[in-house]
Amino acid sequence: MSHFGVVAPPFPSHFKVFQALATELIERGHRVTFLHQADAAAWLDESRIQFHALGRDTHPVGSLAATLRCAANPGGPLGLRRLIGDMTRNTDMLCRELPAQLDALAIDALLCDQMEAAGGLVAEGCGRPFVSLACALPVNREAGVPLPVMPMAYEDSERARQIYEGSTRVYDWLMGTHRQTVARHAQRFGLSPREGLHECLSPSAQISQTLPGFDFPRRALPEHFHHVGPLRSVEEVSRPLIIQPDPGKPLVFASLGTLLGHRFGLFKRIARACAGLDVQLLLAHCGGLDVGQEDQLRRAGATWVTDFAPQQAVLEQASAVITHGGLNTVMDAITSRTPMLVTPISSDQAGVAARVEHAGIGLKASPRFAGPGTLRKGLERLLQGSEFSAGLERLREQALVAGGTRAAADIVEQALRTGRPVPAENAA
Repeated sequence: MSHFGVVAPPFPSHFKVFQALATELIERGHRVTFLHQADAAAWLDESRIQFHALGRDTHPVGSLAATLRCAANPGGPLGLRRLIGDMTRNTDMLCRELPAQLDALAIDALLCDQMEAAGGLVAEGCGRPFVSLACALPVNREAGVPLPVMPMAYEDSERARQIYEGSTRVYDWLMGTHRQTVARHAQRFGLSPREGLHECLSPSAQISQTLPGFDFPRRALPEHFHHVGPLRSVEEVSRPLIIQPDPGKPLVFASLGTLLGHRFGLFKRIARACAGLDVQLLLAHCGGLDVGQEDQLRRAGATWVTDFAPQQAVLEQASAVITHGGLNTVMDAITSRTPMLVTPISSDQAGVAARVEHAGIGLKASPRFAGPGTLRKGLERLLQGSEFSAGLERLREQALVAGGTRAAADIVEQALRTGRPVPAENAA
């Protein structure tokens, strides 16, 4: 059996996906160790997964909180610059410290998040096999497809392609310090020149939580790119519902994810929007609000307010979901055929919202400017009829055959066993 190391950004949503895959691999007899700064260990709740802390000098205990605050509230140019700086420092630390730990811990192969370039750089530099996993939208670049972080709708025209190319140049300019760090470490490891995340992906297997029908049309993905759908553990899927909704009224679920649950103003607008409809609203803030704010939201129109809710169980009964556009929530909504109102706030959420509309499975609204009336109108469209049923049913069927966590583990094992690229059509 093999010992896998996991290299991923220290964010709860990314660790959640890798934990599901890690648990499946452990069930098959493998060992799995996550490697990152000490604070990131808090995101793991499976005792069989090991964790090895890095960056004791550059990323000491307690330092992750500032990074998470910046990720949740990048704000204007200065905030974005800080966020890119944090990303750059993470990549630099991992590239410096990981190589020695791979030998010390006897790690055979790496499982690498597409959003952390260090995984692929170190794996190639140290001669370790590795598999890339896209927890968020895939970073694979393709002419005629906007980058995941861009809010553009898809259009197959020369004008649109020029806009996409221009936005890519702006993105690359903004990412200048990170690109320089990637280039420097690639040279230090003796690798071919590279700068971007898309140039640090596995030549053996690339796995994505997305589905072919959810992304914009793709024509140039590598043959070893696998759409497997959502990666979830058995425990996550089987958690029971914590409320008893009235079956005679539609249930609306609202969640902004782990990092964005502090956005009281947006939650209040959502509650007021639902107060004008004959619905039940379950609002989950993931620990971002206090008791007083919870009370205010109930008075504003929320039926239930809680910190955490068993997402899959809630979505199975919900008639609509209001979400920030995190890919985990969107994929869960697809599997439960729940139409979405997406209010994108940061990272690739605007790109996710654009794909939700393109796939015909929901709507998007501005988290800043959409008032209760606008949100209410969006919810009415979601609740009134079958406008989004066909798209949701089509994607759910894709998810059912994609394989999820088990398929991802099969691909990982095949890549390590054969030492060759794993074509999507022939994955074990």
